[in-house]
This record gives sequence, C-alpha cells and structure tokens, in this order.
Amino acid sequence: MNKLAKALNRLLDDSELTAPLAAVLACASKRGRVSYIEIEKIVTDNLEDVLLLGNKWRLLIPTRVVKSGAWEDRPLVCQPGESYELPNAVRYLVENANKTGCWDPTYAITEVFREMGEPAWQQVPELVRELGKQAEGYQISAAQIRQACISLGLGDRVGVLIAELKGSGVISPKLSSLPEVFRAGSPLYELNPSLVIKKGEEA
Repeated sequence: MNKLAKALNRLLDDSELTAPLAAVLACASKRGRVSYIEIEKIVTDNLEDVLLLGNKWRLLIPTRVVKSGAWEDRPLVCQPGESYELPNAVRYLVENANKTGCWDPTYAITEVFREMGEPAWQQVPELVRELGKQAEGYQISAAQIRQACISLGLGDRVGVLIAELKGSGVISPKLSSLPEVFRAGSPLYELNPSLVIKKGEEA
C-alpha cells in the first residue's frame, strides 16, 4: 500500500475503495483535475463507486456546473466527456499525503492560505477546526463563521476570510436550503469533510 492510500485509509475507515481512489487522486493532483477517460485507465472495477466516494468526501468535485459553482450544483455524471477537480486545499492534502503517508488538514490549510497571501494564515487552521466543532452535518452559517472569526481576533476580516474559505475549497455555499437559511438568519455553507478533522486526529 502506498503512502497516499495509507493516509486515506484513516479517513475512509479502511474502505476497499481506498487504493483505487488514491490512484485517481494522485493522477488528479498533477494538474488539479482528471477526466473520466483517465480514470477508466486507472480503475478497473467499481469506477462509479470510487467517484461517488471521492465526491461524498469532497475530494473530487465534478467540473460540470448547473446554476452555480457550488458543490451541490455540480451533478456527478459518470461517463466519457466528464472531468473532476480537486479543491485547492485538497490538492495540498493529497500531495503532502503522497510524500508523508499522513492526512494532515492543518498542513494543507496553512499552506494554501499562505500561498494565497492571507496575513493571518497561521490562524486559519484553528478557525477551520472551530467551524468543524460548531457544524451540524458539515453545515455552518455565516453568523457562526463570523463568531468564530471574532473569537480568534479576526472579526475585521470576516468577509475576506469567507471568500478565501470558498476559494480554497474549505467551504461551499448551500443555496438549495432556503427554509434552513431563513431559520439560520444568514447564508449557509457546506464544510469540506476531508478537511474537518479534530486536532490530534490527523492520520
């Protein structure tokens, strides 16, 4: 078992699909995306299940867009002509896991935000951990993000940080749950489950 598959095993609870998914992610990490045709050459069995698992954990996001670029508006279609991309932070995760055998969201989030030029890059992993604690079903509201930012002394940068969290692939807007938005009183976001691991639980 290679290092990336070993790291994924912890995240996916030793799924039999770990090895083929690791191979697909390794290929996709080279340029940030992978086509269905390329995946067919890598995965001999259970191709659809591999893509479903990758999409469930927001490791591979379909590039096909309906309505908006939100993850929920990107239907997973398993056929030639389709392609799938790695969110920016996931690409850092995969590349690092391929070298170290560790699934380390803290490293990935730190590096992607440093690369983006975020002045508070060292604090962002703690912010994401806090959002993970507050989220229900990987769902978080803008009000909760604001409160977490304030608690970390980042209250003056909430708008910028939300934009950066979206751009890095840490969160994605949830636009289909209007009743929930009204109840929350603020926009809702989906947290990337592959990046939400409590401190000390990195694989």
